[in-house]
Amino acid sequence: MEFKVKTGGERLDKVLADNTELSRSLANEQIKAGLVRVNGLAKKPRYTVVEGDIISYQLPEPEVLDIQAEDLPLELVYQDQDVAVVNKAQGMVVHPSPGHPSGTLVNALLFHVKDLSGINGVLRPGIVHRIDKDTSGLLMIAKNDQAHEKLAQELKEKKSLRKYLALVHGNLPSDKGVIEAPIGRSDKDRKKQAVQANGKPALTRFIVLERFGDYSLVELQLETGRTHQIRVHMAYIGHPLAGDPLYGPKKTLKGRGQFLHAAQLGFTHPSTDEIRVFKAPLPEIFEETLERLRKDY
Repeated sequence: MEFKVKTGGERLDKVLADNTELSRSLANEQIKAGLVRVNGLAKKPRYTVVEGDIISYQLPEPEVLDIQAEDLPLELVYQDQDVAVVNKAQGMVVHPSPGHPSGTLVNALLFHVKDLSGINGVLRPGIVHRIDKDTSGLLMIAKNDQAHEKLAQELKEKKSLRKYLALVHGNLPSDKGVIEAPIGRSDKDRKKQAVQANGKPALTRFIVLERFGDYSLVELQLETGRTHQIRVHMAYIGHPLAGDPLYGPKKTLKGRGQFLHAAQLGFTHPSTDEIRVFKAPLPEIFEETLERLRKDY
């Protein structure tokens, strides 16, 4: 695989990490192992790239994961022959990856739910949509392929209901609003998403529920489902999520990551065509933080 350097002046290992799926440390290892070439020649990680350089590289062989059912705590809000709804705990990764081979929602689903759709393969059985590791709340799970296709299509057509509650920094100037700004992978940090002119369309609606001076409780409704959408959009308008280690300030509310909870989920049942809406209460740490803010403000 290869790419052409658009802007020179930076180290080879950084440019490689910024333009590929490789982390900075793995990029460094690949360069030292002689698996990276610049215009056909091996270079050191500190080599300063020049505009027009052709960098060729190899992706490491993917780690083969053996996905096992695990008896992990799992809150099943609803379940029938077609669909399940779970309230994911904060701190739980949705599906396995090389960095998280076990302890995920999928491992728990394999233990607690009898049937799961296979459309997304062995790593993501039943997973129709995702939320971040440190985001808590509701997810729909497909138990067969027919249900999966219908639920996924409804998401694509922006007909599903997805409402979140979040604590954000600052006092928003308006009680409600719409953030419409395209999102794509950040040019500066491959681990982050950003508002980009060439990104995919993204729309988030918000309503301010409570104000606490330095913080606000906000209800957000997703019209699209881009990676980190709420976190990116709120940071973009100057009100990043409290506790967000990636998009927020270092001085923030103490918690276990961003204060973001998928509180409501609604969809058309794939077999009955009935509109089903589910709600999940805030996690204990979120509720306790809210009470403390109400008391102090």
